[in-house]
Amino acid sequence: MPLSAPLDIAVIRNDEAWPEGLETLAEAAIRRALTHAEPEIAGVSELSVVLTNDAEQQELNRDWRGMDKPTNVLSFPQIEPFAPLSGLLGDVILARETLEREAADLGISFNDHFTHLVVHGFLHILGYDHLDDEEALEMEGLETEILASLGIADPYGEDGPDTPPTPNPV
Repeated sequence: MPLSAPLDIAVIRNDEAWPEGLETLAEAAIRRALTHAEPEIAGVSELSVVLTNDAEQQELNRDWRGMDKPTNVLSFPQIEPFAPLSGLLGDVILARETLEREAADLGISFNDHFTHLVVHGFLHILGYDHLDDEEALEMEGLETEILASLGIADPYGEDGPDTPPTPNPV
């Protein structure tokens, strides 16, 4: 579905050790997620994708979720679940070392894992979750569909890693 209003995606580097070129991957992942999730667009929207490190991610995870450990992705929605998109949508924050470690452990490319986590985090911004089995099936199905459209194997199925790390919501 084409956007009826602009979406400004800011990729913010809080850790300069991230590889170059991720801005393009993040934007493609988010725009593809919009196409597949088909949210209502109510006006000009903004989203931040923050590229940080394990130390900062651990601090955020501790302060906001009470979990004193780094995690791969955190999402901080600024809109109600499944609300029409307009204004500041929120932040998707990724931890470089955790992402690198998980990609290596799973034997998948860094870029594919990065794209998966951006899609996952953005779906949380839109209102999707995986707190129960039904929600998880819906969200994972949508993720798989989006990733397939980008040429990335199903991270939850037979074509993907045997034991994918479950991205963590906020």
